[in-house]
Amino acid sequence: MEKGTTLLLGLPGVAVSRVERRDDGTRVVHLVTAGEYAGLCPRCGVVSTSHKEAVVTGPRDIPYGTDGLKLVWHKHRWRCRNIDCPLQTFTESIPQVPPRRRTTGRLRSAVAHAVACNRSVAEVAAENGVGWSTVQACVDEHTDQVLTEPAPTPVLGIDETRRGKPQWRLDPLTHRWVRVDRWDTGFVDLHGEQGLLGQAEGRTSATVTGWLALRSQTFREAIRYVVIDPAASYRAAITPDLLPNAQLVVDHFHLVRLANDTVTTVRRRVTWELRNRRGRKVDPEWANRRRLLTGRERLRPKAFAAMWNELLTHDPTGQILAAWIAKEELRTLLASARQQAAPHVIRARLHDFYAWCAGTDIPEVHKLAGTIDAWWPQTLLFLHTGLTNARTEGINRVVKSVGRRACGFRNPHNHRRRVRLVCTRRHRRASAIDRHAPC
Repeated sequence: MEKGTTLLLGLPGVAVSRVERRDDGTRVVHLVTAGEYAGLCPRCGVVSTSHKEAVVTGPRDIPYGTDGLKLVWHKHRWRCRNIDCPLQTFTESIPQVPPRRRTTGRLRSAVAHAVACNRSVAEVAAENGVGWSTVQACVDEHTDQVLTEPAPTPVLGIDETRRGKPQWRLDPLTHRWVRVDRWDTGFVDLHGEQGLLGQAEGRTSATVTGWLALRSQTFREAIRYVVIDPAASYRAAITPDLLPNAQLVVDHFHLVRLANDTVTTVRRRVTWELRNRRGRKVDPEWANRRRLLTGRERLRPKAFAAMWNELLTHDPTGQILAAWIAKEELRTLLASARQQAAPHVIRARLHDFYAWCAGTDIPEVHKLAGTIDAWWPQTLLFLHTGLTNARTEGINRVVKSVGRRACGFRNPHNHRRRVRLVCTRRHRRASAIDRHAPC
């Protein structure tokens, strides 16, 4: 009976002497130290035969079942007779419950992994019947073991994430209240399974160079591609001196977003020019605003015909449809990466996009064409490699979720540690790095 109960408890180093149930349903498990650990000095390893006194402790363990479970450990204090040992007396201990510990190792591991699965510390503490500080200490211990120096990766993703809501702070020089947006720049492994490699406060060139400068020379030399959104500050930070073998790749999602913003800006401006007011539900351009942002292949024929005919009739300038066609030409160009188009097809699609933009007199469309021209080397590299920041955007969602689960962090350092702990899960590998030779 005792042997089976001991095996059911599964706590190496102790044996179950008896189990009793209280009136409230709580089961009290009385433990004794197993023979191999009785009188064993934790410092020198010598078994003592000089008994000093009996000690009773109640270490916390993982919950078992729906009723409460309480451990009562009946152990002894011994005198260490080894003259070379600095300990004069010691209490029996086991690997799961080291000296001066009041929780089992499997409980500490369980609560740390629960928080690493993006659960709040307070929630995990209440579920396991321990204090908030106990769970936080377990998380800190687990974090120190897991969060090591990132390993080299050939593909690095960089993107920014806002940390909480904007704040108003008093400027000590001007004595005026200024709005402060708190941003963190994240660095993600887009090729392996490391997930989030780290974060740095800010979203400037100095932020990127500062984080990369702290990495080893081997880490920087291993990077072949850096995937970013069209941000001039990030582009300025990636230099041959810092990353000698790296090439910049622009994320196509942000380019499509710029095209959609262009269509929206043109639609709003035309509405003001035609009606001297904002758009309303009765206006065709406002009623079709969602269709204008939807890809041509995703529109049903009836919906596309309704949008085209209504805008053709009620927009005498034709600027909205012209901006929409420019957006679709850009999407067709970017689709070359998915279709693995030949170099001459890419050049033809690029010519069609520039020719259409140049044939209009819409300043927003000209600005979009200028942006594509400024980022064309990075865009062309995307068309050949197919690398995107999709995994980085997914991690950004997890970063925001961590902040919401914890109801905010007062310490940015703790925030970044918790975020990286949650984001070190296994990820699917990115697509192949190289598919074609550059044009």
